[in-house]
Parts: sequence; structure tokens; C-alpha cells
Amino acid sequence: MHEETTGALRRDAVGLREVLFQSVTAMAPAAAVAASIPAGAVFAGGSLPLAVLVALVACLFTASCVAELARELPAAGSVATYTARGLHPAAGFLVGWGYVFVEMLVPPLLLLQLGFTAAGTLHEEWSSYPADLWWPWSLAGAGVIAAAGYLGVRASARFGTVLGVFEILVFLVFAVLLIGRAGSGNTLSVFGTAHTADGYSGISGVFAGSVSVYTVLAFAGFEAAAPLAEETRDPRRTMRRAVLGAALGIGLFYVITTYAMTVYFGPDRFAKFGASGESSWDGVARASFGLFWVLVFLAVINSTIANANACANVSTRTAFALARIRVLPRMLATLHPRHRSPVAGIALQTVVAVGAVLGLGLGYDPVTAFLLLATVIVTVVVGVYVVVNLACAGYFLRAGRTALRPVRHLLFPALGSAAFIPALLTAAGLPVFDFVTRLTAPVSYAGPVVGVWMTAGVVVLLLLIRRHPERIAETARVHLDASDPAGHRQDGTVPG
Repeated sequence: MHEETTGALRRDAVGLREVLFQSVTAMAPAAAVAASIPAGAVFAGGSLPLAVLVALVACLFTASCVAELARELPAAGSVATYTARGLHPAAGFLVGWGYVFVEMLVPPLLLLQLGFTAAGTLHEEWSSYPADLWWPWSLAGAGVIAAAGYLGVRASARFGTVLGVFEILVFLVFAVLLIGRAGSGNTLSVFGTAHTADGYSGISGVFAGSVSVYTVLAFAGFEAAAPLAEETRDPRRTMRRAVLGAALGIGLFYVITTYAMTVYFGPDRFAKFGASGESSWDGVARASFGLFWVLVFLAVINSTIANANACANVSTRTAFALARIRVLPRMLATLHPRHRSPVAGIALQTVVAVGAVLGLGLGYDPVTAFLLLATVIVTVVVGVYVVVNLACAGYFLRAGRTALRPVRHLLFPALGSAAFIPALLTAAGLPVFDFVTRLTAPVSYAGPVVGVWMTAGVVVLLLLIRRHPERIAETARVHLDASDPAGHRQDGTVPG
């Protein structure tokens, strides 16, 4: 039993393909295209492709910072380790505390979407199927994810790869069909500001669409490869390529698919496009492409499972990293003796997922529960991105002039932070911009929930600093370097 709780994750278990799709599926490309990104049409209208392109550029600044740090500090703690080394171990602990929390909430978010999407579609096809019988689908998805995680990172990552390839191919084929059907309607004007929605003219509509909570949610997850660093072959090289490749590749996928639907549906009426009904991806597929809608439906269902699977990997690995240095309960560092999977973390993740799905989904309804969880997640994740940008600058400034690259390590962090701060304010419902509306209950509970959790983290941090300060210092350790608690390599140097 001692070996199980103190051992290492399985080294060299996966390669670039698997960790690339770890990030790809964490971004949930099909679900994002069908449900998240169309929310920005209310503001950007037929200029939504430009809004998505702007969001992509903003995302790439932060992705570059994560990639640089992932190359230097390959650790299961990922963003917590980066912040500890770039800013301060106490900040690293708080980032890890918040990141574990929201990553554990991503699987229930996607399982709710799985449930109401499956139930709604079945009810639409066969009215005898109850539209409110969504929860069995969510529980079935939770079982699949738990099984994949239990079998280890290799099985889980390969499962995600297969799912990711399927959903991307379906929507790319659909996009090509839409562009072909649009014919003379194809126009580059959708990359300008001429088609924004009424009341959001010009660049303000594009800006509002790009920082929409759900547009940001579509891009979140590009960093999900990083927590698999200790299980990846040649992690210093692989992590950087996976993070940047996912952010750029899926960002371009969003631009292409959004362009395709915009020119097919009509830029000047695209402000009425949404996530359901006739004016949606599903509605267009049903009306104009026959049984192709079945593939679209399966791709979205597939995407929810793949995303939940990827984020379960993130939450359990980050929890493992914090538990082995005893800033979280030591039990979460328990590994399966054969699969080397963090079984206690997987069990906790499953309990949290099922509890959140049933508690919030039945207490309110699955869509309202989805909106509440999405707001909590985006608020914390965007905050983490801003802090990691700062950590990138801090780390390379400390590393010395020979390692510092002013554009990558100073300019990009500044631009990434500037891009995500408006998104953070929007996610929190703070009316800094005209298009931001105050959140209503129960979605407005997201802010207090985040506040309570982070306050609890500060309390835990203060207790640890008083009783076990060495554990907080350990958040900066990169375990792959066979290092001492200060992070020194065997040759006596300090990484970075």
C-alpha cells in the first residue's frame, strides 16, 4: 500500500498525439461550435467569425505563455507549479486550489449537457420519450469516464483521441458542405464589422462577441495537456507543441466552422442564430442535410464525453500533485498498483460529478445548472490564465538575460492578460461594459461560490504556512528533475 500512495505516475505512457488530443478534447470543439460560440451571435451577429478570430489571437498569447512554462517546468501540478516558480509558492498553492476545484466541475458541466442534449433530441424524435428524463444519460457518461480514468492515462488518452478525431471530422465535413451550398453567398465581409447585431454596431459588437462567457468557454482547455507532463515521452518538447497546437488548430477550426454557418445562414440575420431550434446547427442539419443531423448530434454527444474525460484527467493529476506534497489530503495521491492511475482522485471526481449533476440538475433544471457551473468555471479559469501570464514574465525575468525573450516572455504575457481581464469582468457579471448584464439567481450565485472557495483556500494556506511552511515551498518542485525540494537538478543547477 505504501508503494501505491507514494509512487510516481506511469512515465513515458503517452506521446504527442495523445497529449495533443488531451488539450483538443478539453476544448470540446463540437460542443463549443454547436452550443457555446453561437451565444456570441447576439452581439457580433454576422461578424461572429471576426469575433472568434479575435478570441483566437487573444488565446494564443496565453497559450504561448503556458507552452513556454510547460517546456521549462514539466509537472503534474502544471499551472500551480508555474505560478509557484514564477511568482511565489503561496500564489502557486492558491492557483492550484482554484484550478482543482473548477476542473472537478467541468465533467458535471459536460455531463449535464450530455443529458439534456440526448433527452431533448430523443423527445423531439419520439414524443413519448420524456424530455425531463435526462439524468440516466448523465450517469452513464459518468460511468464511462470513471472507467477510462481507472484504466490509466494510456487508455484514457487514446479514448479521447478517437473521440476527438470523430467530432472534428464531422464538423469539418459539415462546414465544407455549408460553404459549397452558400455559393455566391461566400464573402469575407464577415471578417469585418458590417454585420454586427442591432444595438452593438461596429467593433463594440465584435468585442462583446469575443469576450462572451461562452466564447471564452469554447477556448478554455488548451492548457489541459500540461498536467500529463510526468506521463509523457520527452515532455519538455511535447508539452509545448501540444498546448500551442491545440490552441491554434482548434481556434482555426472554430473560425472555419463559424464562417461556414454564417455565410450559409446569412450574415445579416445571423444575430438570431443560437444553440437550439431551427436557427441552430442541429436545425440547419435537419432542414437541409437529411440524416446528416444524426452525425452532428452524435458528434456533440461525443464531444461532451471527450471533454469530461480530458478534464477528469486534469483534475485528478493536479490533485495528485498537490496531495503528494501534502497540501491536499494525502489520500488523493493514491495510485493503482498496476495502471498507475490516481484512483482516489478518480473516485472523488466521480462522486463530485454525480453529486453536482443530480443535486443541481434536479434541484433547478439541467440547463440552469449548466449555466451556473459554466459561470463558476469561466470566472476561475480566466483568473488562472491572467495569473499564469504574470508567472511567465516573472519566471523568465528571474531566469536571467540569456533565457529571456522580450516578445515571448514580456509582451505576450502583457497582451494575454489585457485580453482576458475583460473576459473575467464579463464572466463575473460586473457591468463594466455596456453589453454586460447583471447575473440573475441562481447563476449569480457563481461569484459567492468562487469567493467562499478561495477564502477557504486562503485559510488553509495560512494554516500551512504556520504549521508546515515546507509543504507550500514544495509547490515549486518539478519532480521529473530528480530534484530536491528547492527544485535543484542532479547537476546542482536550478531549472530555468
